[in-house]
Amino acid sequence: MAQFKRPPKKHIDGIILLNKPVGPSSNGVLQTVMRLFNAKKGGHTGALDPFATGLLPICLGEATKVSGLLLDSDKRYTATLKLGEQTDTGDKEGNITQIQAVPALTQADILNVLSQFMGQIEQVPPMYSALKHQGKPLYYYARQGIEIERPARSIVIKELNLISFKDDTLVFDVMCSKGTYVRTLGEDIAKSLETLGHLTALHRTQTGELSGEDMLTLEEIEAQQFAAIQPIDIALTHLQRFDLSKEEVDLIQHGQMLSYPKPETEFVRLYDEGECFAVGEWSDKKQMLKPKRVFNLHLAKAERAEELK
Repeated sequence: MAQFKRPPKKHIDGIILLNKPVGPSSNGVLQTVMRLFNAKKGGHTGALDPFATGLLPICLGEATKVSGLLLDSDKRYTATLKLGEQTDTGDKEGNITQIQAVPALTQADILNVLSQFMGQIEQVPPMYSALKHQGKPLYYYARQGIEIERPARSIVIKELNLISFKDDTLVFDVMCSKGTYVRTLGEDIAKSLETLGHLTALHRTQTGELSGEDMLTLEEIEAQQFAAIQPIDIALTHLQRFDLSKEEVDLIQHGQMLSYPKPETEFVRLYDEGECFAVGEWSDKKQMLKPKRVFNLHLAKAERAEELK
């Protein structure tokens, strides 16, 4: 019997704005997308919990070189907080561990509490998280009922808006810095309202410059195929742009520096005939512009050209 031979994996470069569904892990949907395109390389930019939905940018091929910028960027979420019940995970996936009455709350009460969380605050990461302790994620210990002492970390809440409040359910919108656990924020808000709480829904609407308005479901991605893949520079629009000459492009591609004035942003995006081919950064030591990440886009182009013959 002839053995089935898998087709060779492809060089595919770009970013897909995935609308993650409830249920699968972020890595699970990443693998699904990579299988759809038979892509050689891919990564996501900031995991969402299985119960969470919304914007999960998938970086394919050379786009993985900008995933760090997206991981470090601010994120925006819509969160639904159920008051009166605490779970061991801080969300609806966990077991209820405690119940407490919900006091009579007015909108003014809630707005007053939300204002207390604005700006730089300290947050203790939850036990059900992927943070490492002695080489193992905290959730490994949590599942065995072991509590590990966690130091508080500084995070920044840039916006915190009340969307709605009815009975025991509060919906809020938050723009926050990297490393923020919205589950923990929800629990802390509930405590400040003199009750308990856990998240029943969490939907990410923004990652850095990327908006959830352009998200696609897995079904839409499968139907659109390559039309679902956006260029790498959609994640870089906040960086100053430089259009380079052929000579300058060659220098950057060979790791050389350019004599440019100091840019307005820490990193810059560099273009070759309208296509973003690199991210540059300023060297204070040399007072010149140097390459930070160079995208090798020719391999994917060659493969596509061969397929079209």
